[in-house]
Amino acid sequence: MPVKVLIVENNPVARSFLARVVRESFSDQLMISEASDLETARRRISESQERSAGIEADGSGQPHLFKLMMVDLELPDGNGMELLVELSSYPATKIVTTLYSDDEHLFPALQCGADGYLLKEDRFEVLVEELQKIVRGQPPLSPAIARRLLTHFRPGGVAGIPTTLSAPSAFQSNGSLTSERQQPAEQDGLTPRESEVLTYLSKGFTIKEIANLMGIKWFTVNDHIKLIYKKLNVSSRAEAVVLANQQGLV
Repeated sequence: MPVKVLIVENNPVARSFLARVVRESFSDQLMISEASDLETARRRISESQERSAGIEADGSGQPHLFKLMMVDLELPDGNGMELLVELSSYPATKIVTTLYSDDEHLFPALQCGADGYLLKEDRFEVLVEELQKIVRGQPPLSPAIARRLLTHFRPGGVAGIPTTLSAPSAFQSNGSLTSERQQPAEQDGLTPRESEVLTYLSKGFTIKEIANLMGIKWFTVNDHIKLIYKKLNVSSRAEAVVLANQQGLV
């Protein structure tokens, strides 16, 4: 079953460019859908959800749902951040693709649920390299964006940016457990499949390596990891492994 990708971009040249980036980045069989505005994107997503309704997950995930979404911020009928907020519970990796590198776009996009932030002006090779980081469990960030985030999250923050700004889980962890995360959230325990993924994570395997070992798609491994983080109330691999060891889960 091909992995479904949705590219939300109003510029047809940019859509074609991003589609080439996606195809070059992953070895999986892909099915790429395109949308030039929010209305079309919402329709594509709704159709995928309707096709997946009633399908029981069998370890390979729900095949009709999109697993990767690339969303432009400026669209003819609204802002891409609206879509990110609407998709907060949708099990996909959501990457912003934009020309804006300023704080006024970057931090709100991350707060709205973006799992990565790429600049369309970057070279083709750079975008491919960054997108491939998803397979290694890392957030895709254009070099300029990574530098901006690094500067912001250093002690004291940056002038003009409030130090109380809360970033999404993928970007706020320093690899150590905070006091409020010493115990997992009171949610359902890990499933056998999630426990297996967590065990591999604790041994240092990448997402792609785990997928090969388990015989499943790497996007499915990514879904399991997101659920593990949610159930353990953590935001990074390091936190998950430390807490899992403390709780005797691995």
